Amino acid sequence: MNVMKHLFLTSIAAAALMMPSCSGAAEDPSAQAQTNSEQTASNANSNDEDPDSNWTDREGYDSDTSASAAEATMSDGSLSVTLPDGVTSSMLGDRSKKIVAVQVMLDRSRHSPGVIDGREGGNTDRAIEYYREANGLGSGTGVDNQLIASLMDNYGGDIFRTYTITEKDVSRKFYEIPEEFHEMADMEKVGYRNATEMLAERFHMDQDFLTALNPDADFSQAGTKLVIVSHGDNQLDADIAKIEIRKGENTVVGLDDAGEVVVSYPATIGSSEFPSPSGSMQVAAIAPAPNYTFDPDDQEWGPDKTFIIPPGPNNPVGGTWIDLGKDGYGIHGSPDPQMVAKRASHGCVRLTNWDAAAFAKAVPTGIPVVFV
Repeated sequence: MNVMKHLFLTSIAAAALMMPSCSGAAEDPSAQAQTNSEQTASNANSNDEDPDSNWTDREGYDSDTSASAAEATMSDGSLSVTLPDGVTSSMLGDRSKKIVAVQVMLDRSRHSPGVIDGREGGNTDRAIEYYREANGLGSGTGVDNQLIASLMDNYGGDIFRTYTITEKDVSRKFYEIPEEFHEMADMEKVGYRNATEMLAERFHMDQDFLTALNPDADFSQAGTKLVIVSHGDNQLDADIAKIEIRKGENTVVGLDDAGEVVVSYPATIGSSEFPSPSGSMQVAAIAPAPNYTFDPDDQEWGPDKTFIIPPGPNNPVGGTWIDLGKDGYGIHGSPDPQMVAKRASHGCVRLTNWDAAAFAKAVPTGIPVVFV
């Protein structure tokens, strides 16, 4: 893909951004994103890591030529998917080769299936539906020959590639993530637990799927060669003029000037107890490494003191915060990507960490955001 025209990833102003209804999981309390340019730089540099590096670091990948091999092919109207050397059908368990292929190619399109896990589900169905409509394939969620042919024409049919774990991967600092806020607040960063978690997010994969493809791999050892999926590159070549948060569909979409949907993401959007708002807002600011602050004055339960939880992908609001400038609501990442659109939130809009990071780069401040 081409790099999008609106490359925007800025630190927000010094004022704290209240998120009274937002949380990283259904049971989590409310939060506040509190970032500024100096703080964000300090937090990122304290561990000598760019907050966006897990999505942009290309070291360790095989060559693009090697990766372009088409494991998915069409013959006599039927889809065939060839597994990489060393991977057997039994290793996939109940996962479908067809669904793996569809999810991978959707992930490289503008219509995200969320976590790539090889299993059918609502997130994949919604991505299929939006892809079909955007490409003139008619409505519905059917995985028919027309859909497969379009995906393969646009994205080449390459489904798998290889990755060699680097010294940089294994030398990164990993963290034991406690459950209690007072313990999390004492951490320097709420980073990844281990290399497996970090790499699974980099590859947009479910951790269990990654380990199923590599059952004997030592993820803590540099030089270990992995079979991974040929995922998207976290860059959007789309001009987004408006965001719609479609509560009934658990989907966030970006529209162009003509009102056509050009990107779509599965999303957790509020809950029955903490519903998301209605009406219009706008993108006020982007924070690539937000803190999460619990304020007891805004809650009727929970700890009786304020805790500021530092940034990181396992922060309750994930690795990215898109502030909507009203009542502290925002679009943000998640420490549990496999639960996006499957677990309730406290009113905010939760995407996978990689989808949130990609979306944040493509949306300029000031564009309207409508809850529908």
